[in-house]
Amino acid sequence: MVDLKSQYDKIATTVNASIQEVLDNTAYINGPQVHSFQKNLEEYLGVKHVIPCANGTDALQIAMMGLGLQPGDEVITADFTFAATVEVIALLQLTPVLVDVDMVNMNISIDAIKKAITPKTKAIVPVHLFGRAANMEAIMQIAREHNLYVIEDNAQAIGANCKFSDGTKKKAGTIGHAGATSFFPSKNLGCYGDGGAIFTNDDDLAHTLRGIVNHGMYVRYHHDVVGVNSRLDSIQAAVLNAKLPLLDQYNEARQAAARKYTAALSGHPNIVAPTICDICDCHVFHQYTLRIINANRDALMQHLLDKGIPCAIYYPIPLHSQKAYRDARYNETDFPVTNQLVQEVISLPMHTELDDEQIKFITDSVKEFFK
Repeated sequence: MVDLKSQYDKIATTVNASIQEVLDNTAYINGPQVHSFQKNLEEYLGVKHVIPCANGTDALQIAMMGLGLQPGDEVITADFTFAATVEVIALLQLTPVLVDVDMVNMNISIDAIKKAITPKTKAIVPVHLFGRAANMEAIMQIAREHNLYVIEDNAQAIGANCKFSDGTKKKAGTIGHAGATSFFPSKNLGCYGDGGAIFTNDDDLAHTLRGIVNHGMYVRYHHDVVGVNSRLDSIQAAVLNAKLPLLDQYNEARQAAARKYTAALSGHPNIVAPTICDICDCHVFHQYTLRIINANRDALMQHLLDKGIPCAIYYPIPLHSQKAYRDARYNETDFPVTNQLVQEVISLPMHTELDDEQIKFITDSVKEFFK
């Protein structure tokens, strides 16, 4: 699904030198590479504050802690996504409110958000799923109307742009009160271990978050807030610093591969390919995900695996059906799109190193299944 070895081979000299610098200065935690990466990412995103942390799940949790959400507060998020998004809500004893998604973009449904708001609602967590930016203009409008926080789960869409009706663009993850991302190796900007970060333009929130990630300390052994131990280590920051200047190039390579996939697969009666927007860059294709209709999706998956083609189903079970998150408040009729998507979606290989020969073999193999 991801060819990290070929990607590394092209940047080995830079990456190795960056890592060697850490080994030479032995500042393995919170070293100069971490501070450098923080500043470089702030500049790239156009955001005032980046707070590095240990992983993307921590980033979500720390953002919620920093905003002061309290046990019992309701937090609305998408039913069709990875469990980390709802996991941290539950861990903090907040009340997760799962809602359906939009069939076209697979992101959280604006109408479903509106229907789910109650007097206990305190926050919305939109997920920029598969690399496509959610409708942040509409979400922020809802948040303003109801005095809600917005925490963007940007684990899959770093570098994507959100376009607003006035023509302006902002990077996904920088629009809400806070944004959270992951640098897991397979991400569009991935390190060689675990890593994450929180983004915000709020000076006071940034100060709080910087304390939380470091045991609640601003001065050593002075614990001013309840915190956690969640720091991006210097070696991972060194890798990310080497790769960040290439992020736009990496995303453009993914977009180019997606266009080729869609050109080969669109129009087929059993395949719904992702829409490609030629006038904006709101999708950076962390995953290239098809919907298979009126056909056996699982048999197609086995067909591809038999031909040596990696593929995956993200996500086979809705969050509302997961044992850990079942709730009597939910009815199956609340999730018609999610329940359909989990039966239809399949993701093809998507990474920066895909070439035309590979794409042709993959798409020919997909179409061969339906003959």
